[in-house]
Amino acid sequence: MEPQFAMNFETLKVTQSEPPNSGIFFLYLNNPSRRNALTPKFFTEFPKALSLLDQNPSAKLIILASNGDHFCSGIDILSLKSLQNQQTQDQGRAREALRRAIKEMQSAITAIELCRKPVIASIHGACIGGGVDLITACDLRLCSKQAFFSVKEVDLGLTADLGSLQRLPYLIGYGNTMDLALTCRRIDGLEAKKLGLVQTVFESRDDLEKGVMELASSIAEKSPMALMGTKAVMLKGRELGVEHGLDYVATWNSAMLLSKDLEEAVEASVQKRKPVFAKL
Repeated sequence: MEPQFAMNFETLKVTQSEPPNSGIFFLYLNNPSRRNALTPKFFTEFPKALSLLDQNPSAKLIILASNGDHFCSGIDILSLKSLQNQQTQDQGRAREALRRAIKEMQSAITAIELCRKPVIASIHGACIGGGVDLITACDLRLCSKQAFFSVKEVDLGLTADLGSLQRLPYLIGYGNTMDLALTCRRIDGLEAKKLGLVQTVFESRDDLEKGVMELASSIAEKSPMALMGTKAVMLKGRELGVEHGLDYVATWNSAMLLSKDLEEAVEASVQKRKPVFAKL
């Protein structure tokens, strides 16, 4: 039996695209009154939602979007204050608890990469601080012209610690990452595209939603095994050089290559039809 979304999320909303057999699921940030600020509840609910989608055989691809006018305004300020207030008389224990809390929040973002299914970020309005952490963990990023981005943590007197400083250099380079992180300056969708942060920029939010669905639909038609493998190998490649990366993918394909998906893809090509792949 496929996992169902019986859990009622406070900070998220999960929906399935029509038609149901499309395999496309939407994971919405759903705190629009706070511009989708990331609350403590978000950091417990988000990895649970991703795990459910990862385990659902019907889910081929996930679109990370948001309700309201803004994608994400960053970590909720009240959450930062609560972390500051976690003091005990034993400073060693207080600092260990703070480190553990940061690691747990990091894990919630990393859950995007641990999910076997591709995750596409659909970004409109503000994408600030923790929002940048979220999208840099995604596999693809698309935005509207009205979107704007800022690595805002230095302006709040802290060092970004949920992944932007680690993931951005792979996307936009070391120098561009240092520029954005030190200045906290705002960039619009067009500059984000120029830097390589997003793949495509659309004129409006409506155009963005249509474009994301077209891209998602084209990807969701492909072999789930091949999609999973491509994501896993690309992520692992960040840790490996070319030689070790080639060795890793050789080992991966020695285990995964001989699937029914390969057979179906070849037969469909010969018969000049669209392949129909089994669920993951």
